[in-house]
Amino acid sequence: MPAYERALAVVRGWVEKAESDLANATLALGAGKTCPADTVAFHAQQCAEKYLKAFLAFRGLDFPRTHDIGELVALIGTGVRVQLSVQEQRQLTSYGTVTRYPGDYEPITVTEARRAVALARRVRAAVRKLPPKDTLPKERK
Repeated sequence: MPAYERALAVVRGWVEKAESDLANATLALGAGKTCPADTVAFHAQQCAEKYLKAFLAFRGLDFPRTHDIGELVALIGTGVRVQLSVQEQRQLTSYGTVTRYPGDYEPITVTEARRAVALARRVRAAVRKLPPKDTLPKERK
């Protein structure tokens, strides 16, 4: 397999995983009163993280093993405009790290979980604009 095809396979792998996380978050939101908001927020963070890593891989940029959304956004530089404020980056990061485990913090509300999914969708939309459309797996609804 040529190097370009290998690189695209890596990008597709990241996108497929990101889409799975978004699907899980969306399905869990449908649980109504029993919605596991912390799990929704975690999967939203994972979706955003994996889309950012897909973009970095597409550009051939190395990235560390990290869950820090801000760190990944900084690595992108001017390559793509990911419209997340520093506060939104920190909030998403906390859903993948701090709030994933028991601790001294306010429980995540369903409203916050919905907002996290909206942020993940924003990252997804920004990243999906860049590679040629036929190189990425289709978006899930």
